[in-house]
Amino acid sequence: MSNIKNELKKVVTETMIPETEEYLEELHSQYENNTLSDEDKEVIRDMESFLVELQNILLLIKENKITDEEAQDVYEKITAMLDEHTEESH
Repeated sequence: MSNIKNELKKVVTETMIPETEEYLEELHSQYENNTLSDEDKEVIRDMESFLVELQNILLLIKENKITDEEAQDVYEKITAMLDEHTEESH
């Protein structure tokens, strides 16, 4: 497996999926407490779809159905999202 695919797999499994699942848990807690807005419900649907996309990326890597160029593109998009999120948090 190429280095970029390993890096992509690492960022998806170690950062993106855990953070997405954690955020979804928070949203589901709010849902159980009836404190979700319609917008929040839409966010839940979006985050669940995003989680599926992340899992699909891992499957593509595992089955070697993603090129290095595609992996590089996805990796750059993910790291840009992470950078943006980090900047917003500060």
